[in-house]
Amino acid sequence: MALALSFIAAGACFAANPQMGTWKLNEAKSKLEPGMGKNTTVVYTEQKDKIKITVDGVDKDGKPRHGVWVGKFDGKAYPAKGNMPWDSAAYTVVNDRTNDITTMKNGKTMWSGRIEVAKDGKSRTVTINGTDEKGKKYKSKAVYDKS
Repeated sequence: MALALSFIAAGACFAANPQMGTWKLNEAKSKLEPGMGKNTTVVYTEQKDKIKITVDGVDKDGKPRHGVWVGKFDGKAYPAKGNMPWDSAAYTVVNDRTNDITTMKNGKTMWSGRIEVAKDGKSRTVTINGTDEKGKKYKSKAVYDKS
């Protein structure tokens, strides 16, 4: 019986979503667009049948920003609260370690990208493509370490 419970617990561990946890920005490994804000900490937690993502960082002027998104990784846009530059986001599962994301402001796409957790689960890379308020296109790559 104890062996069976150990097996079940181990199986549940392998089924856990690798996105879950606290992620800290590794600026040395990142290639952030100059003049853009940055998310310094991102926390993924399960909330019943949804995912809660809490984002803290700074805007382009260095002022604190905070946002909370609660939704499903089903490709539908769910609202975000806080002072982020977008007001909703849609996540789509690509595979067990990869999600695509699209952020929107008033229904207009702000940026889209891909979030990939490394095979060892210790880091994740967020690659985005967007257009700033002035219409200039940009690319950015943020690398996060699991803490």
